[in-house]
Amino acid sequence: MGLNVTQKIIKAHLAEGKMKTGAPIAVRIDQTLTQDATGTMAYLQFEAMGVDRVKTDLSVSYVDHNMLQTGFENPDDHAFLQSIAARYGIYFSRPGNGICHQVHLERFGTPGTTLLGSDSHTPTGGGIGQLAMGAGGLDVALAMAGRPFFLKMPKVIGVKLTGCLQAFVSAKDVILEVLRLKTVKGGVGCVFEYFGPGVESLDVPSRSTITNMGAELGATTSVFPSDSVTRAFLKAQGRVDAWKKLVADKSATYDEVIEIDLSALEPMVAMPHMPDKVKKVSEVAGMKVQQVAIGSCTNSSYKDLMTVAAMLDGRTVAPTVSLGISPGSRQVLSMITASGGLSSMIKAGARILESGCGPCIGMGFAPPTGGVTVRSFNRNFEGRSATKSASVILASPETCAAASITGEMTDPRTLGIAPVVVKMPKKYNADDGLIIKPLPPEEALKVQIVRGPNIAPLARAARPGAEISGRVLIKTGDNITTDHIMPAGAKVLPLRSNLPKISEFVFEAVDPEFPKRAKEWGGGFVIGGENYGQGSSREHAALAPMFLGVKAVITKSFARIHLANLINFGILPLTFKDAGDYDRIDQGDELVLDISDIDRPKLEDKTKGLKISVIPQLASERDRELIKAGGALNLASGK
Repeated sequence: MGLNVTQKIIKAHLAEGKMKTGAPIAVRIDQTLTQDATGTMAYLQFEAMGVDRVKTDLSVSYVDHNMLQTGFENPDDHAFLQSIAARYGIYFSRPGNGICHQVHLERFGTPGTTLLGSDSHTPTGGGIGQLAMGAGGLDVALAMAGRPFFLKMPKVIGVKLTGCLQAFVSAKDVILEVLRLKTVKGGVGCVFEYFGPGVESLDVPSRSTITNMGAELGATTSVFPSDSVTRAFLKAQGRVDAWKKLVADKSATYDEVIEIDLSALEPMVAMPHMPDKVKKVSEVAGMKVQQVAIGSCTNSSYKDLMTVAAMLDGRTVAPTVSLGISPGSRQVLSMITASGGLSSMIKAGARILESGCGPCIGMGFAPPTGGVTVRSFNRNFEGRSATKSASVILASPETCAAASITGEMTDPRTLGIAPVVVKMPKKYNADDGLIIKPLPPEEALKVQIVRGPNIAPLARAARPGAEISGRVLIKTGDNITTDHIMPAGAKVLPLRSNLPKISEFVFEAVDPEFPKRAKEWGGGFVIGGENYGQGSSREHAALAPMFLGVKAVITKSFARIHLANLINFGILPLTFKDAGDYDRIDQGDELVLDISDIDRPKLEDKTKGLKISVIPQLASERDRELIKAGGALNLASGK
């Protein structure tokens, strides 16, 4: 039996285990990436391992999240990251060079390789046939130290594409359709692999939009084949030597197949406050809009922005709308400038923002109170925009442009604008002037690490005993995101390297009293519903609760990356054997958990006199060792 693309890459990188769906495996990692919001902690963890130089083929440190320099914290962290990169053999992408996923796709991504990134949208690399996965910073630090990445062998869902997209329908509408079909938890434990005759009609930026937002499915990653389209993109980037053909065997099979006729799709949107609340634009046409934001790692390519520029050309943004545009990279910005696209946007009334994540993570350009903001982004969780009362709608660049012109939700096909065709460049502006290459090993050893006062010492969990006891600190509902647990935004993100300070914001969006209660009660338990921890890879959503004394999290189910992060930091993840038991436990209850046999833990609610059956979510002997050691850092450093 032949292999699909996912299986081929995993087989070539398999370090431990067997390729049996659901079985624990480990894969060798070729490349890593970090961004500044997660990178500071990841590099502190890497330092603690005592390795002189990264052992990957290539590692890149990007600055794209914490760009607002309203105080000393962010610039201090940038200096720390640059010095760390120089010391340990890491490429450093300076502030202003662009969003990590866009730049990595342009300058570093390689078909057939593995990429592990401390950002959940790392699957963007799947657009060129790379097995690119998001993970917590500690997993990335371990990969840089030469350790494999541990996961369960994923189920591979084949998405067969037929037909071609009609005018003003784009890749964003494809992934919204997949989210409509599978929901935000439908991809847990899965890789979505795209195949079929419709694939060749999609250029690399379109493919990468789809794989990027595939993260919202809860998927391990998403991947396209590497074909002639991929080769043309890499050649235009001056990197044709990085190309290799990688397609599924003719006899390859999939665990499940979804079929999508591209020609039948129409413009769609995701309504507040979840990426799977998908509707056709025609169903919400006429809804008034106060703000439009175009950019993010999902839709900020040259093609996306030149499409927007063409739609705005000769028109003016509606007087009731504020339009902000964030080019994905310095390359994109320079090229839309040279081609006249930037001028068209500015003349239309757009505000040009930095080449960075910005509004996507609540870092500036917040919508007004109770306002409707339409964004070409990937997440619309409540409060993520920095305005909790705002309604965030996710849409394609084409639909965003239409809303900015009319001031209301509008199907772009009804504007009377001629179809926009943006030809893929035969040569991109490959100016790597803002990428600092690694120093030779002998020079790197002389580098002094720059540490500002915002960088606090690492914290580690204690090794657990045979019994864990404490009170229920909080009980949450379903689909709690890492934004709920550890918010982003201009107030919190600069504290990523200062665990004592950032821990004061844990569960701020759900219960602002949580940090105080956790300290007063001496730590304890968290009770959650379905899909607990979906969204961002931010390990602080596990690290900060650990710092506050959270010893175990008991839910109906977990999202993949957050589950791994909990284990990495010594927090025991458990699920209810009977989901109905969730309703029997309340905040404040005193729990006792006997883990003398960690595979068969015994949970008792002392307050109510209940015995409740729970199942540890530990997939391998390594997971058990991590919990017993108090986390991966303790195990890796022998402490």
